[in-house]
Amino acid sequence: MSAHNIEIALAVAAVALLGLDAFVPTLKRDIIPKLSIGLVGLALLAMFFAKGDTPAYLASYYRIDSIAMFYKVFALVATLAALIIAREADPVIAHFTGTEGPSTRIAEFYILPLIVCVGLMWMASAQDLISVFVPLELVTVTFYVLVAFARRSAVSLEAGVKYLILGALSTGILVYGIAWIYGATGSMTFAGIAKAVGAASTSKSALIVGAALLLAGLGFKVAAAPFHVWVPDVYQGAPTPVTAFLSVGSKAGAFIVLTRAVQALTATGSQISGEVQTTLLWSGVITILFGSLAAITQTQIKRLLGYSSISHAGFILLALAAGDSARFGISSEGVVAFYLATYLPMTMLGFLLLAVLRSQGVAEELSQLQGLSKRSPGMAFALAVAFASLAGLPLTAGFIGKMLVFLAAVDKGWYGAVGLAVVGAAAGFYYYFRPILAAYSAGKPEDTALRWSLPAKATAAVLVLAIVTLGVYPKALQSALKQNIVLTSAGK
Repeated sequence: MSAHNIEIALAVAAVALLGLDAFVPTLKRDIIPKLSIGLVGLALLAMFFAKGDTPAYLASYYRIDSIAMFYKVFALVATLAALIIAREADPVIAHFTGTEGPSTRIAEFYILPLIVCVGLMWMASAQDLISVFVPLELVTVTFYVLVAFARRSAVSLEAGVKYLILGALSTGILVYGIAWIYGATGSMTFAGIAKAVGAASTSKSALIVGAALLLAGLGFKVAAAPFHVWVPDVYQGAPTPVTAFLSVGSKAGAFIVLTRAVQALTATGSQISGEVQTTLLWSGVITILFGSLAAITQTQIKRLLGYSSISHAGFILLALAAGDSARFGISSEGVVAFYLATYLPMTMLGFLLLAVLRSQGVAEELSQLQGLSKRSPGMAFALAVAFASLAGLPLTAGFIGKMLVFLAAVDKGWYGAVGLAVVGAAAGFYYYFRPILAAYSAGKPEDTALRWSLPAKATAAVLVLAIVTLGVYPKALQSALKQNIVLTSAGK
């Protein structure tokens, strides 16, 4: 089966589930969630045996290469993790949607992530700006609904409105940038743009304006400074599973698009290669500093993770600016993919624990984590692993991801930028270890033991194992991504 057919099958399944929920009102509450998780799990399993053949009728604007296959698998894993987190957060979601009780359902909350997943998978293979824009907006519009899903929560509704307004603004900027790029190059495809940016007949001024608008529009999607202001409020207000999915899935989809665009704009002979590289470099550094320094004062964990997400976006921008890594033999898109692969398990683990704690009445404040090691040693250990990896502690996945970025920047001779990025990374050790210290501090004598379900324990165990494995033995993933240079260059 082709990977493209799996995308189509998942889209059909999502529509079928919506129809099932609409026309069979006697369904039990847990049927749709189980079917959604099962379908995504089945699609993930099928993807490991799928062929990377590009359908002939899509060849002009759609291509399945090794990096596209990586992001398709990434999207499925992120969706599966988000759905499992949603199951753990079900009592809280039901409370804020007025759907408590066995006779009511919140099926859309488990079906819409499948639609997001289809959009993310399509973006991974998109080869022109139109085929990028349509799935990108499919993902964004679906997230508008998911962010404001807890309709009884004023904070969730406020987050949805903010995300809608700023998202619409970024979409306008993105479309305007696409228009300028098309006007300057006469092409919508990344291959056509790559050829045109080096041509003497192409206006450099028009290219600069188009590239600036394009990078600004995508900068909102990846939460790059100064387009990051929406992140803390939206992350805090959105339901925890949505925040997790937004932080990992949406970010990965936006970065694959940004990677393709940057490769086209900085192709060999490009007139604006230096300008794009400089913009990415300093945007990355500023994003790291904004995210890290602002996170220091946060006491609300989801806001802290929001600023953390901004900081990590900065590191990925720095990797994009540095380009291919001669030291490790990995392309720039390979470094970005590796960083995102390390970012997924530690972020999803953190949000899974938040969902489990919130469902048992533990508020999302640092002070509420005190005594967690006594109430649930397993949760405290998993939390320590997640936040230590986010900080970049050696022998964790987060350390390897940051190391690749720093070495790539050092090889370019960007010592000033590296120094500022180190300041941001050092600040991370402070704010990431605050939850760990709270979890292992003395709690109140009246605190009761906390319980978590078997699926939550199993998911946490898998994520902890992934974090440690990537931190101790990253070579397998590096080797797989290293092959991407040969595969993609052969396809161009």
